[in-house]
Amino acid sequence: MTIDNISYKLDHILSGLPALLPEVVLAVTFLASIGTGLFLDRRWRQGTLSITLGGIALAGIFSALQLAQPVANDLLFGMLDADGFGRYTRVLVAVVCLLFALFVHANPDFASHRKKTADFYSILLAMHIGLNLMGMATSWLMVFVSIEMVSIGSYLMVGYLAKEARQTEAAMKYVLFGSVCSAVMLYGLSFLYGFTGDLDFTSEPHARGLSATAPLLLATALLLVFTGIGFKLSFVPFHFWTPDVYQGAPTPVTAFLSTAPKIAGVALLARILYAWPVGSIAYQYLQTLILVSAIATMLLGNLAALRQTDVKRMMAYSSIGHTGFLMMAVLAYSAGEYAVLLFYLSVYSLMNMGVFMFAAFIESRTGAADVNEYRGLGPVMPITFVGFVLLMISLTGIPPTSGFVAKLLVFTAVFGNWQLTGNPGMIALLIVGALTTVISLFYYFKIPLNAFLRKPEEPMETKPLRSYIVLMATLITLSVLLLGIFPGWLMNLL
Repeated sequence: MTIDNISYKLDHILSGLPALLPEVVLAVTFLASIGTGLFLDRRWRQGTLSITLGGIALAGIFSALQLAQPVANDLLFGMLDADGFGRYTRVLVAVVCLLFALFVHANPDFASHRKKTADFYSILLAMHIGLNLMGMATSWLMVFVSIEMVSIGSYLMVGYLAKEARQTEAAMKYVLFGSVCSAVMLYGLSFLYGFTGDLDFTSEPHARGLSATAPLLLATALLLVFTGIGFKLSFVPFHFWTPDVYQGAPTPVTAFLSTAPKIAGVALLARILYAWPVGSIAYQYLQTLILVSAIATMLLGNLAALRQTDVKRMMAYSSIGHTGFLMMAVLAYSAGEYAVLLFYLSVYSLMNMGVFMFAAFIESRTGAADVNEYRGLGPVMPITFVGFVLLMISLTGIPPTSGFVAKLLVFTAVFGNWQLTGNPGMIALLIVGALTTVISLFYYFKIPLNAFLRKPEEPMETKPLRSYIVLMATLITLSVLLLGIFPGWLMNLL
């Protein structure tokens, strides 16, 4: 490699740094958080938290400011595409990470644990970088690196507070299953590179190479790659880890894993699907995989949730069911028209974070982690349970909440796609989506049924607990209601 070549590559990397300013801020914040954790936290208890919140907020602001700037689609030698879709994904991830950091700070389990939280915030910052890169990746190499960044951080988060056998088992299951999925995905990526000789899945040579590949080999390679993405999104049949891990992990971690990785994973899935020509065999295979998996995910997630009484486990299956809706939104999305998909992602993220915040607060005050233990708690904790129920209504998709608007937009887009293409799979998606929405009523409404309409078998003691978590969750609930009444506020921005 000549000096001129090295100089050219350095100049190219430096020229792309302004478009990657949020990631640069997060990298600097990551290093600073390690330093504060080692040297300042003894004198300044909230030093690492303050540094983390400031870095995430600054990265989110820079991401938002870049929405109005020209698209930068040749970053790091074509491995990243900072288009409008990727930039909004970064803003949404920043919002979720900010809420998560505050959630962790207010959680009694983290506050009282001997490990403290300085290292935990450093893990969050590293994951944030990986999530941003995943949402903008256009190279298989960057896809794998970003997924591994998020996965390794997730393993550490799940096992961070492990002190019971159930929590240790959840962490071990997550690591083992995730490692297998990563290996399978890497094997599939080696096939795709061998077929095309190109790692950029948006390039014409890559698309031509896929079209020239034997259909059986191409289908096998795509299925193997689909495994790695499926692990992060937890859709059927790669969902096995989800209920146990969500139940065993600390509640803030469960909330985070059910939102942030799905934002980046759905963005990546949509980017891959619409990078290929619509009529190509690779597009058709991947579309079929997504369609079949979306139907199975919606059915299994919602039917399995009916049998659950543990709130976190029930929400794990609910999250699987909503992943099916997100995949349906990906199929309804078309290249350059991403407003419906992003609206659903935004609303889903707010709803899910709010639900877990309420659940964590209730568990901290009463020790209740099972739906049947909520009996009679509605009048005792009225603000908490009214907000909780409103978010459940939104998750179901009942007006006037934004969950209703999000599902309506997805159904409308899928129906429009069917009218345009005549694809019978779209009608199947509509039928299954409507059916599973009705099914979800039966498990979401277990919470108001027990909280307000059933009396406790014996009085439950409630601990006095001051926490800003209820205020945050209440503000999220109000946001969900306002976006349902005035969806144009967000849709116009998108």
